[in-house]
Amino acid sequence: MKKYNIIRPIMLIVVALLTKSLVTNLCMLLGMESELAKNMGFGAMVIAALVIFSRNRRSLK
Repeated sequence: MKKYNIIRPIMLIVVALLTKSLVTNLCMLLGMESELAKNMGFGAMVIAALVIFSRNRRSLK
């Protein structure tokens, strides 16, 4: 467990959940249906998590 930092997984979760919330609320404000807005939020959450994860992996090398 070389260079393990507890902040990185916590930051990944926080960024993913905040992204989902922001995208879902923004889509609902723009007039999307609730279910479609939730799906868009989930997709954005997955993309944000992958970006943060890849940046964390790159910084470990």
